[in-house]
Amino acid sequence: MADTSTLIGRLVADAKPVKRLRPPTIRAGLWLLVAGGIGGVAIVLFANLPLFADRIAEPALLFEWIATLITGAAAVLAAFQLSLPDRSPAWALLPLPSLAVWIGSSGYSCYRHWITVGPTGWELGESVSCLVFILAVSPPLAVGLLLALHRARPLEPVRVTATGALGVAALAAGALQFFHPFDVTFMDLSVHLGTIAVIVAVISAVEYVSARSRTDRS
Repeated sequence: MADTSTLIGRLVADAKPVKRLRPPTIRAGLWLLVAGGIGGVAIVLFANLPLFADRIAEPALLFEWIATLITGAAAVLAAFQLSLPDRSPAWALLPLPSLAVWIGSSGYSCYRHWITVGPTGWELGESVSCLVFILAVSPPLAVGLLLALHRARPLEPVRVTATGALGVAALAAGALQFFHPFDVTFMDLSVHLGTIAVIVAVISAVEYVSARSRTDRS
């Protein structure tokens, strides 16, 4: 008992004050604000804003774009919530409704495009550029998000990472619309969804390996 009391005394004596993290909603909002600000600067400098304004005036595209951004923001918020040990795993379901709306509205646009132009809707075309854009934008966003999420030392890091990766990929797909001056085709949708799946899988796998490594060292 004496040894235990001595150990506790030493731990208390050496303990340093821990700065309390801000609520997850505020942290998510700040991260989205910073990411949106950086993306906004790039869009103003490099995007064709008049062309985007003409395209986004179409209700179907506007609806699809809003659903994409909501998916990204909801997934980021869910990731910050899941990073805390007292939060319900059900937070991971938050982005799923808007994700379904996004996929559904994109599918409708693809179908309409296919009816208009026929089998050329399955050609690869500009889809390669979409793939490159999402893969180029997602890693920097993912690094910044994961650094912010890891400050909470999540107990389920893979779940948190996978949810955050979905948010990053969705936000990248939303930003793509500013540089995507043509209708979405079936191939575009396939590339978008495939790229998002790859991003979530790769980032989650990296986090899993990292978590196992930390566990083995401890």
